[in-house]
Amino acid sequence: MRRNRTLMTVAALAAAPLILASCSGGGANGGGDAGGEVDSLTMLDYWNNEPDKTIMQGVIDDCAEEIGVEIERETVPGKDLIQKVLQRSSSKTLPDILMLDNPDVQEIAATGGLAPLSRFEVDTDGFAQGILDAATYEDEIYGLAPAVNTLGIFYNKTLLDEAGIEPPKTWDDLKAASAALTEGDRYGVAFSAIATYEGAWQFLPFMWTNGGDETDLQTPEVAEALQLWVDLVKDGSASEGVVNWSQADVKDQFVAGKAAMMVNGPWQIPALADTDFEWGSVLVPVNEEGQTPVAPLGGEVLTVPETGDEARQAKAAEFIGCITNEDNSMAVAEARFMVPTRTDLVDAYVEKVPSMEAFTQQVVDARSRTGKLGEEWPTVATVIYNAVQLAITGEAEPAEALEQAARG
Repeated sequence: MRRNRTLMTVAALAAAPLILASCSGGGANGGGDAGGEVDSLTMLDYWNNEPDKTIMQGVIDDCAEEIGVEIERETVPGKDLIQKVLQRSSSKTLPDILMLDNPDVQEIAATGGLAPLSRFEVDTDGFAQGILDAATYEDEIYGLAPAVNTLGIFYNKTLLDEAGIEPPKTWDDLKAASAALTEGDRYGVAFSAIATYEGAWQFLPFMWTNGGDETDLQTPEVAEALQLWVDLVKDGSASEGVVNWSQADVKDQFVAGKAAMMVNGPWQIPALADTDFEWGSVLVPVNEEGQTPVAPLGGEVLTVPETGDEARQAKAAEFIGCITNEDNSMAVAEARFMVPTRTDLVDAYVEKVPSMEAFTQQVVDARSRTGKLGEEWPTVATVIYNAVQLAITGEAEPAEALEQAARG
């Protein structure tokens, strides 16, 4: 979850089902007529930054060779992907393989722009339920992911050991540790409460773990989770700047030693390699003993657009089967510090990458953001991050902030 989209773009996409469904861009790029032999495919993704761009290119090339095609790949920044899909759909040049951030799958499937994988008999058994939920629309699965990510708590092990503090398991632990570790220009904890989907994404673990639900934000459980964030800022354990920090900013605070703990995801691990302190990670803290830590599921899903060329679509589905097989799922997870989507691989994965143990455990109970709301998720996400902003800046108490944000 590393980008923000506008509701205007989503609305535009939802208004174009016939355009999406009628595109035949894959065939227009050559590589075989409908029903004939296919020797090339096109692909669109947002893995445009290193090292992800090169990592994924290697896996893509391997699968292209395995299924006997050449793949013409186009990469764009994450924030531009949906707009690019709209442009390509209007010009009838949608790619044969389309990568989507998992919360976007249901919105685009609802337009009729994606082909269900069941049409091509793609095996979807053995995958984490959360990612299947994210890629399911009206009981059909439209995409698969080789690996996923989620959120947890990183902590500066050196600082906690010096202070004799254990990594937090409960909200009380988190508040006490954050207060004790706040000193000078160093805060006890950092998180992203920015007014984008990143802010909503980071709030979800606390809301869900406490029993809050995106289908009804006007509950004590949601308000209580928001109060936790307010309290951390109010007592000085977290910076007032959290309302402007992206997850990358949070990582920068942690790396610079200006935050003893942070809420963040495993994609930040490569940036921690050169720190002058030891670090560790744990599951999201619970409010009360007995609760299950629940965090959102992140990661990209590979889909087959409705291009009108069945032969090319079948080949694209074959590619998806390859890139999500056991070997590639493990390889992508290791290289990108993610978690394999195939549940039978997780034990072997933790043995290979022990720094991912907490995140691997977190993925077991991780949830899809669109699992309950489907294409309505962006609207609710906006309410969440607006409420977070109102509460943390002191414009409204948590319960009122949630009501006010819902009213718009």
